[in-house]
Formats: sequence, C-alpha cells, structure tokens
Amino acid sequence: MAAGENQKLKMLYLVKIFSEETDDSHALSLQEIVERLESYGVNAERKTLYKDFEELTKFGLEILSEQAGRNVVYHLATRQFELPELKLLVDAVQGSRFITEKKSRQLIRKLESLASVHEAQRLQRQVLISGRIKAMNESIYYNVDMLHDAINSDRQIRFQYFQWNVYKEQELRHDGEWYRISPWSLLWDDENYYLVAYDAKDRKIKHYRVDKILHLSITDKPREGKQQFKEFDAAKYSRGLFGMYGGRLTRVTLEGRADKVGPLIDRFGKDIQILPQEGGHFVASVEVSASRHFIAWIIALGDGIRITGPKSLVDDMRAEAKRLSDLYA
Repeated sequence: MAAGENQKLKMLYLVKIFSEETDDSHALSLQEIVERLESYGVNAERKTLYKDFEELTKFGLEILSEQAGRNVVYHLATRQFELPELKLLVDAVQGSRFITEKKSRQLIRKLESLASVHEAQRLQRQVLISGRIKAMNESIYYNVDMLHDAINSDRQIRFQYFQWNVYKEQELRHDGEWYRISPWSLLWDDENYYLVAYDAKDRKIKHYRVDKILHLSITDKPREGKQQFKEFDAAKYSRGLFGMYGGRLTRVTLEGRADKVGPLIDRFGKDIQILPQEGGHFVASVEVSASRHFIAWIIALGDGIRITGPKSLVDDMRAEAKRLSDLYA
C-alpha cells in the first residue's frame, strides 16, 4: 500500500489498532504503532501521535501508557464490554437451545469482535452442557424480531405450525391450516421461546413454540384480546405451566418435608403460601395448570412431598401411579 494513501483515515486506523491489538495485558510501543499505521497506508511521526492519543482520550477512548523496560507502551484501557461480560454472553449464546448452531457461531464471532484479538481467543471455547440439543429451525432468529414488530405495531399475525413425525420430518399441524392470532408477549421458559397470544376463534389465551412457527407474516388487522391481557402477568403464567403444557388452572395443596421447600420456592418464588407444621413438615398452596407434567414434576421430587387437594388432582395422581405400575408390571 502506498505511503500516505490513507492519511485522512489516520484516527480511524488508530482506533482499529488499539481496539484489535491492545488490552490490559497487551500493549504497543510507539514504533509498533507507527509500523501498524504504515501497513494501512498512513504516515505517522512519534511527536504527532502524542496529540492523537490525547484527542482519542477526549473522544472517550482511554489510552493509557506504562513503562515496559526501556520503552513506553500504550493500550486501550476501557471497552464497552469487559471480558467477563463477554464470556457470560458467549456462554448464554452457546448454551441457548433456541439458537441454531449456525446462528450461534455467527453471534459468537460478532461478540469476539468486541474484544482484542488476544482476548477473543479466550472466548473461543465450547460451553460443556450435557446433551445440549440446538434448534433446527433457522427462521426463529427472524421470527422473534418479526413478532416484536407485530406486538409494537398492534397487528395480528398469520403463520403455520409444525410438529416432528416419526420420519424426522416437519409435519404441518391441522393439515397446514393457517393460524391467525393476536400476539401479546414473548416468554423464555423451559429453554425455549414461546409466543403468548389471544385466539379470538376460541376466545382464550394460548402459547406457541416460536421455533415451530413457519411462514410468519404480519397482517393489517389490529390485535384482539386487549381486555384479556389487561391484567396479564407473564411471570405468573410461566410459573404455573410445566414444560409450557396447558391444563386447568387449579389451586393445589401440597404436604411435604421441610427439605422439599427449596424446589417449590425455586419454581414458584417466595410469595407462595407455606405453613410450617410439627415434625419438620409443611403445607403449601400453589396455583398451577394441572397437567400431567405437573404430576410428573411432583413424582420427580420423591417421597418427601405429596398432593393433598383438590380431590380431582389426587385422583389424577393415583391414576398416573397405576398407569406407571401397569406399564412396568
């Protein structure tokens, strides 16, 4: 590259050099900075660089100097994201089930660009999560963005919904029928994104896995269900559903040993009603969608807890216990 060809871009190349090649553990001498600039077609003299560093600092880039043997070296001291923050974001992307492998790699490369080349190497790691299955529907990344647009513009949406068949193929539900609903909220639960919406046809609130939505589009029709969502509590809705499977909303009474309180608080929060009993036991009351998944969750907690009401749910638990007993007889 010809000397001085990009002289007008000197400050921009200085930002690039400091951002990509320096951090708290890596710095450059004035001579090294001059050489880097020359490789970009920019002439620089040492005496003018001091003024350039001052201007960059005024602009908001904190350029620090320190003595390294006989030389003074310079590095970028502050960044928009600290390395531990970037590690956290990389782990979240890599561990997120709803983000496909391809999109995960793209996002992580973008996150790496926010660090120096040295720190970026420390971000190139695989998060070890046993049995991690990533989403296979690439459109989810864009569906989420479109759903937010529909919600913000107060418009209904139209889409098809699929399920997997035994041949590992996408199979449209309801023979490819188009769903026309009013989107109101997006939830992250059970490692998946869910759309919570109002179905005017059935006059009820429903939820849908975003990664199973196909051919999504925004219509010109205004949303319906405003009254139903007037007092909608997304957190409460999510807590009451197990595996985001629906069921009749039921006030459930549980009895258990004190060591089973932790899983209840982890799931429902500290606002649930818990009454201590003699002998290190408790009685709790929670409101849930009484699905088979809730029953399975109680079974998984072991013999230290049981459902005591309502009678209909106790009967469901007995029926499930019998079903399992017969299945493995």
